[in-house]
Amino acid sequence: MIFSKITITIVTIIIAVSIIFANLAHQLDVDVIPKQSDEKTELADTFEDSVQITDTYEHLMWFLQISDIHISIFHDHSRVTELKDFCTRTIDAIKPKVVLASGDLTDAKHKNNMGSAQHEEEWIVYNDVLKKCDIKNKTIWFDIRGNHDNFNVPNWNSSQNYFKQYSMQGSHNQRSYMKVIQQGKDKFAFIAVDACLEPGPRRPFNFMGMLSSIEIKRIQNFVKKANELKVNHIIWFGHYPSSCVFSLDDHSLRDVIGSAKSSKVYLCGHLHQLGGLVTEMYTIQRQGYLELELGDWKDNRMFRLLAIDHGLFSFIDNAHGNWPLTLITNPKHNMFLMPSRESLSGSRNSTHIRLITFSISPIDTVHVKINEGQWIVCKHIKGPLYAHPWNPSEYFSGIHIIYAKVRDVQGRESVVQQPFSFDGSKTNFKILPKTILMLNATTIFQSMFGTMILISILPLLILRHVHHKILLGKSPKVNLKRNFFYKWLRKLWLVSNIDSIFYPLIIYEVYLIIGPWFVGEVLEGHIGAIFSWGIIVNGEFIPGLFTYVYGFIQLFLCQIPLTLVLANCADERFCEHHMNKISRSSLCFKMLKQIPFILIITVQMVLAYFFWLAYGYMALFIGPLRSWSIILNIYLWHKAMTLSPESTREMTLVWISPNLNIAQSSHDNYYQKS
Repeated sequence: MIFSKITITIVTIIIAVSIIFANLAHQLDVDVIPKQSDEKTELADTFEDSVQITDTYEHLMWFLQISDIHISIFHDHSRVTELKDFCTRTIDAIKPKVVLASGDLTDAKHKNNMGSAQHEEEWIVYNDVLKKCDIKNKTIWFDIRGNHDNFNVPNWNSSQNYFKQYSMQGSHNQRSYMKVIQQGKDKFAFIAVDACLEPGPRRPFNFMGMLSSIEIKRIQNFVKKANELKVNHIIWFGHYPSSCVFSLDDHSLRDVIGSAKSSKVYLCGHLHQLGGLVTEMYTIQRQGYLELELGDWKDNRMFRLLAIDHGLFSFIDNAHGNWPLTLITNPKHNMFLMPSRESLSGSRNSTHIRLITFSISPIDTVHVKINEGQWIVCKHIKGPLYAHPWNPSEYFSGIHIIYAKVRDVQGRESVVQQPFSFDGSKTNFKILPKTILMLNATTIFQSMFGTMILISILPLLILRHVHHKILLGKSPKVNLKRNFFYKWLRKLWLVSNIDSIFYPLIIYEVYLIIGPWFVGEVLEGHIGAIFSWGIIVNGEFIPGLFTYVYGFIQLFLCQIPLTLVLANCADERFCEHHMNKISRSSLCFKMLKQIPFILIITVQMVLAYFFWLAYGYMALFIGPLRSWSIILNIYLWHKAMTLSPESTREMTLVWISPNLNIAQSSHDNYYQKS
């Protein structure tokens, strides 16, 4: 049968996609919260079980996270003025034990937003804000690098690594570090994960993070040290979500975090709420700990209040300037229950509802209610802590909602609510943010690029093979209904059997897999080459991470649409030569028909322009991915528009009832070539 190979290919693709989705569903299946029983869990000997949750001020610690500040000397100076307000009024009101600044402290982009380099002035501004606000005497400020803080930085000891000079922690710690804080009887370990590439290329190929074997061993040693110190809670933070961190070791970042039973959460930023599409990006990883991406300070002025209260971890995200700020710590939000990381029986046996609340003016009243009950006044215990007695046994079945209403003396009022449960009932994470945080971005990017390569190459190869079998008499001619599918199959069939178009298309797409995409200053002053599978610069090799995305964009926006345009142009010439369909359209209409090709070339020119802005003239001139492809595609379009009758003559044996003279001549010629 003519299309047996096509059918087999389609079935194979369907099976492969089914396997991928099955694995995807398995990776996203973290519904591991068990039904609670009276039996003790593996955490039964931890202090959470031995200390009842009452209205005591002990075993409570709260802290803040801020991410993606992007201090810029060119754009939006309110980022700095409002950061000063955060470091004064907000921190003065909340008095956190710790503030975590999880990367992209500076913007490191040129005024045109395309080029990238470290600007010392931005780092000086960052340092001055913290000094003038007297941060060291207010809280402990833990900062870590992000990809923007690493643009154009050859290595840690480079003079361009201003993080080392101007940050709070860079001068004391090389890359990842751990700090242990004791409050009362509880020990808290804060582990910062620096996954910045080394060397750090200029944008855009610095989007993904990577942990070397040395860095993995470093953070594994932190876990060992935390265990030796009998740390109660480990809080991990870094810039990149774990899905965006590639490991050169057998152990991934998730494996290392999950190996410590006291690990509660991994805090990150980087994704900027996907431009506002995903405002809450949370999940529980399969290892049982929480991963929470925080919206950026840059555009959204977000920060996060976090607390560990009697071993239960809670948090709330807040836009700067919204007061009062309230976090209910008991009962805990049921979406974020971690049965393998914290004892849930403590809340079931607790005697008090607990919450912490803050405002820039003194708190006036605090009320709580459960479900449709009456508002009741909470008692102020100490500092930000308020509590009220309750009987949790009344809520052992199903999901319930607790509300807290807080008013300060200036009349500012806020109402928060959260679901809770004790029987394992839970609120599910949203599927999109859960997927983004749980999958492996490198694998996804590789799959996207590989899929586009297959879509670009495989159909043309199959059609060319089937065509030759028909001409050799090993398969019957095409006999299909004349519909939309018939027309486009003929168009693609045609372009796959015109050597002057087929071979350049295939060779270019194969080249994208193996050849350098461009050669230029990947780092300022350092010539490097970028391939689909990695970057070579400054004597170092960086595995392909975000490069696959750019290959995907090239194929999706340019090469695949170009193949369709070439197929359509070639088919028009075929019809003119062999089916007597002479176009009598006006010149204006003929020009309008070329709009798709003009759009493709325009997109390619814009992409090439962006590359020039990012990497300079060398990358523009030695740039097969962007620049050279423009010339190649114009050449292929010209060939398709000027096809001769001889170049398409063999198609008459396959697709139309041939004139005997034409058909016999083509048939004889083919056998002579064979």
